[in-house]
Amino acid sequence: MAEYKHFVVIGLGSFGSALARRLSEHGGRVTGMDQSEDRVESLKDALYEAVIGDAREAETLAHLPIATASAVFISMGEDITQSLLATLHAKELKARQIIVKGVTEEHGRILKALGVDRVIFPETEIARQLADRITFPNVIDWLPIDPEYSFLEIAVPDSYAGKTLQEIQVRKKFNVWVVGVKDALTGKLAMFPDGQYTLSADQVLLVVGKQVDVSKMADFK
Repeated sequence: MAEYKHFVVIGLGSFGSALARRLSEHGGRVTGMDQSEDRVESLKDALYEAVIGDAREAETLAHLPIATASAVFISMGEDITQSLLATLHAKELKARQIIVKGVTEEHGRILKALGVDRVIFPETEIARQLADRITFPNVIDWLPIDPEYSFLEIAVPDSYAGKTLQEIQVRKKFNVWVVGVKDALTGKLAMFPDGQYTLSADQVLLVVGKQVDVSKMADFK
């Protein structure tokens, strides 16, 4: 990245540590904090700043770059109380963006009431992605944009190769929009193609639509 981004990861368990390493691999400067000295020590090679501390204490979090970080990630394992307190403190410290690992549905609702930007349930999201990919082998990626709409990357089936977008009538059949076509071999992307755009078997359709409509298209052949 041309200009580094700074992230704060609070809680360096399996999820938090994997997240911290990946953010670092992408060129981000990561401040990581955990109560466990062993966890912090094991990530020193990936962390820009390593902190041992208790996220329940507002004074401890006040020493972190909460307000200036691009995002604050909170992953406190199964301890809902710790997670909520850390989230409350991060909000009071004016975090720009807060993303929290959810534990239960009730925990997620409380977090949303606190005004976090996103609550994630890693096991649930991974399970859904795996189920989608096994059920719909043509689907490369399926990303919910909000509760109603999703973004879909789907390989062009052989039956559509050589046909134009107008001929396959995706909009009419599935009520979705093709916003791009990507060449799987070269990575070249054509954004907002018109109806005369001709498809090939080595391409990927980038589609946006309502969840119910996108799910129907995921199984098209």
